[in-house]
Amino acid sequence: MGLELYLDLLSQPCRSIYIFARSNNIPFEFKQVELFKDSVLGKKPAAGSGAEQPRAGPSNSDGAGKVSLLKKVPALKDGDFTLAECTAILLYLSRKYNTPDHWYPSDIQKRARVDEYLSWHHANIRANAPKTMWIKVLIPLITGQPLRDEKLQEVMEGLFASLKQFEERFLQDKAFIIGSEISLADLVAIVELMQPVGVGCDIFEDRPRLMEWRRRVEDAVGKELFFQAHEMLLNIKELSNIQIDPQLKEHLTPVLMKMLK
Repeated sequence: MGLELYLDLLSQPCRSIYIFARSNNIPFEFKQVELFKDSVLGKKPAAGSGAEQPRAGPSNSDGAGKVSLLKKVPALKDGDFTLAECTAILLYLSRKYNTPDHWYPSDIQKRARVDEYLSWHHANIRANAPKTMWIKVLIPLITGQPLRDEKLQEVMEGLFASLKQFEERFLQDKAFIIGSEISLADLVAIVELMQPVGVGCDIFEDRPRLMEWRRRVEDAVGKELFFQAHEMLLNIKELSNIQIDPQLKEHLTPVLMKMLK
């Protein structure tokens, strides 16, 4: 059996793996998992309901649950071997398929810089950027409650602080995070920073250094591939047509209402 990747391209980690595999010509079977249909939010409208379907094709959510003990995506299946977690999957693919050295350099100090960013990323960029989607789209969709502007402002302030550190500490005056070539650090960073863009928070505006870095990353992986991976995210308004399973909505609403306070 060949390599299987269980992904939902609305997920930032899934997009990084998809882009990495495609840009490096790694052969894999794309197992599409629809989190918003099957696992997180609810179900699509039934056929004939008149509502626009946000995406097509069969879902592989049940398969993903069997592949990943954590029951989440991304998940990898390579023969009898299974693996979860974005960073672990990216490193596995880079080693197995001997991808170009710049992705995860053999030079110990350059590799350490990639590791440094990946460690910092989770408590900073990843801790802030995804909240914009929850606040602007997902929480109102589930709870039916209007969003308080102060909550979004609070999240954006945290994100802006992380962006300032990103530019000053990691990017500096370099083309990419570790120097003149793209690495896994850049890929993990860019997919996360596109999440606010998808919900109308253009964090690249008025940040010329960050914008130039984004353009270099797009060029490095290929603009066509980059925007293909982000197509669903950049049409995020289609999520308003998803029907939420009543039981799941009842379960999530009290938790999300606390987030709005």
